[in-house]
Amino acid sequence: MSNLRVGLTGGIGSGKSTVARLLADRGAFVVDADAIAREVVSPGSDGLAALVDHFGVRILNADGSLNRQELAGIVFADPDERAQLDAITHPRIAGLTHERYKLAAPGQIIVHDVPLLVELGLASGYDHVVVVDCPDEIRVQRLVERGLTAADAHSRIAAQATREQRLAVADTVLDNSTTADDLVEQVDALWEQLTSGIRHESRGAAQP
Repeated sequence: MSNLRVGLTGGIGSGKSTVARLLADRGAFVVDADAIAREVVSPGSDGLAALVDHFGVRILNADGSLNRQELAGIVFADPDERAQLDAITHPRIAGLTHERYKLAAPGQIIVHDVPLLVELGLASGYDHVVVVDCPDEIRVQRLVERGLTAADAHSRIAAQATREQRLAVADTVLDNSTTADDLVEQVDALWEQLTSGIRHESRGAAQP
């Protein structure tokens, strides 16, 4: 029995991680793209060794872990260096992701939690794409509650895909601008659809 593969995305502060947890509670096999991205450059990994070979030991913390702030400062200032980072990490991320897919039980719905699904052009690789949607002002409020300044929150939102770009690839849109109970009801309805084998049937009909 094949596994339905669902791409789950949403902007920072949208509540995507909450939806991933709710789907896991209902029986989905969740693969966390951010966790995999961290794992492939963890201390002792060949990914981290490859980064050090290219960028030098300046990208390491004293304990041998990756200094993400230092690396970000290098790659965001130089597109060629960003391309080198991608060339090192993307194949490793893709390989580990597919290994994780294999751990799902036959017929189990796989939910791939991918913050940059739209930015990386990955939508066509899934049977169904779910976008968690929320107005920017609410997202900023949530990010400030997490400890960011309002300016930092706006900057991080601006660096990601726009709401319109996300909605354009959505098969299902979950509105997370109201209450927790309302979101749960939407996830329950989505789960019923997914367990019925829905794929890309509704693309283009997402609610704004």
